[in-house]
Amino acid sequence: MTKETSREIRSEVTSDGKINISIAAVDKPIPNDDEVLIRVEAAPINPSDLALLIGFASDVSTLKVSGTGDDTVATMNIYEGLMKAMTPRLDQSMQVGNEGGGIVEDAGANAKDLIGKTVGVAGGAMYSEYRCVPAMNCLVMEDGVSPREAASSFVNPLTALGFIETMKLENHKAIVHTAAASNLGQMLVKICKDDGVPLVNIVRKDEHVELLKNLGAEHVCNSSSPDFMDSLVEAIVATGATLGFDATGGGNEGKLAGQILSAMEIAANKTSKEYSRYGSDTYKQVYIYGGLDPSPTILTRSYGMSWGLGGWLLTPMIGRIGMEKFQAMRERVAKEIKTTFASNYTEEVSFEEMLQPEAILNYGKQATGSKFLVNPHK
Repeated sequence: MTKETSREIRSEVTSDGKINISIAAVDKPIPNDDEVLIRVEAAPINPSDLALLIGFASDVSTLKVSGTGDDTVATMNIYEGLMKAMTPRLDQSMQVGNEGGGIVEDAGANAKDLIGKTVGVAGGAMYSEYRCVPAMNCLVMEDGVSPREAASSFVNPLTALGFIETMKLENHKAIVHTAAASNLGQMLVKICKDDGVPLVNIVRKDEHVELLKNLGAEHVCNSSSPDFMDSLVEAIVATGATLGFDATGGGNEGKLAGQILSAMEIAANKTSKEYSRYGSDTYKQVYIYGGLDPSPTILTRSYGMSWGLGGWLLTPMIGRIGMEKFQAMRERVAKEIKTTFASNYTEEVSFEEMLQPEAILNYGKQATGSKFLVNPHK
């Protein structure tokens, strides 16, 4: 009897300095008592997926593709100076894909009630035709929600909601957000509008300003405009924002995080009643949560002594807020998946199509307004 198989995307860094992205065939998984078997029908390519899929150390100028169909392999060289950083994953064929949406096809004894349900899941290895995960990890969607709509129900929605919870925990009252025209940024605009949270959005293009204004954003600053700093200070004065989330890690030739801190300091001094040679005593915090711009982060310290710059990740944040709050966040996402947390995709690709040079160069740019959706069964 022939075993049923499931195809999946694999990424491997080899000892000879290359990264190979390929399609593997494995046995179709069988759920245990507390698991479900999901037919994965949609999985986004998020920036957080690219570090494993393509690797931060790969030289895309060396990209070559061989084979066709299930034998398609995309190969790139690893920069020689960065090979040491790749040592922990050498010669390991690694599954890829943080999240996705699909239909529960089968389930173990304790999860039979989920069969036929549309679910979103962040279980890793989601660039797979079939995926077994614990039933408790699934976000069950309401009737009428498609796997495509459920595909991006974790990373961006929970990150955006996590920003709001961070603001509350750290006693800030407003937020500054960069790369604000992204899918995540658009969600944050909607959340803040619904929840009455003042938000300053930073974008790079005039069309992105219009996009966010049309969604109801009040404060949108274009970092490529000559009056960027003036408009940023004005928006921070209006909102009182002392917390920033930066998706770029660089931005404006590496200066963006520092510019946000400087604007917060200028805004604080505008309302200060007395001078201090140490700057304002208003605490200002910027978190870097992404690396859309590989430029170094440059700090020109012009914002006093009461400030912080750090990293932010969703998983540790969930640990801070606790499971009760996290579950409430999940329930809100499921309820508003067609509205607040709806995602837009520019292209839907099969496994073979996602390994083609044009596709890799496109989604590898991590450009705002360009989001790919993988359909394992296409």
